[in-house]
Amino acid sequence: MSITREQVELAQKAWGDGIVRIATAHANGDDYERVAREHIDSLYGYGFSSVLFKPTLAKDVQFRSKYDEALSYFVATNGVCPEDGGFAIKGWTAVRFENVEVLTEGPLAMAMGNYFFTAPDGSEQKVEYSFGYALDPQGVVRIVLHHSSMPYAG
Repeated sequence: MSITREQVELAQKAWGDGIVRIATAHANGDDYERVAREHIDSLYGYGFSSVLFKPTLAKDVQFRSKYDEALSYFVATNGVCPEDGGFAIKGWTAVRFENVEVLTEGPLAMAMGNYFFTAPDGSEQKVEYSFGYALDPQGVVRIVLHHSSMPYAG
């Protein structure tokens, strides 16, 4: 089984749409933690593989190799990482990826570029990313590396 660029791009769209779904559920008073769990369960490799996760706004617990640490980052409901404020519940209305490149090799792929988060006021926040993807035994694309950071301000 080999992963394709198109599969990576579909996974990126699903990731962005998932962030918006979490934000919308939060804004509507719905069960946003359930939506966040579905997001992680459907897109990340937790339970299938090790996951290397370095979220943008993490300082004290920089690396999130455990499922509950990822959940904490996205919605801050479980108290696992007290620094978290819930990145995915900040009201994002859209997410778009701009890949600099996507490399594929058999069941693995890597993508790097910028992604843009649209705030409720229409402004965009640019973030740099590197994501790694792997096909699970059923051929589903899973995120196994997620590193993002704010652009250098110098």
